[in-house]
Amino acid sequence: MQFIPVLVLMVLFFVMMFGIGFILNMLMKTTWFPSYLFVIVILPIVVYSLWDQTVPLTSHLGSFQIVDYLTGVAGLAGAVISGWAIRKLRLGGYKMF
Repeated sequence: MQFIPVLVLMVLFFVMMFGIGFILNMLMKTTWFPSYLFVIVILPIVVYSLWDQTVPLTSHLGSFQIVDYLTGVAGLAGAVISGWAIRKLRLGGYKMF
């Protein structure tokens, strides 16, 4: 495992989920929706699309590498921090958010 590509991938997923979450928060006037969307919809779709149906789910989840988990955690962190940023902006008086 090379460190630089993994770091770039983590930053990319963090920024992507932060941006998507920030835009969704502004449009839908919700705070934590992108975090729930990431955990409830996006992660299961990715896991199911990569899953070979002949292998049990526990073996399939064990076959992921640390890079896959780090990328997922970075994306989830971006979604959560986008909700936190919108909340702080709203508390700061920015009503457009």
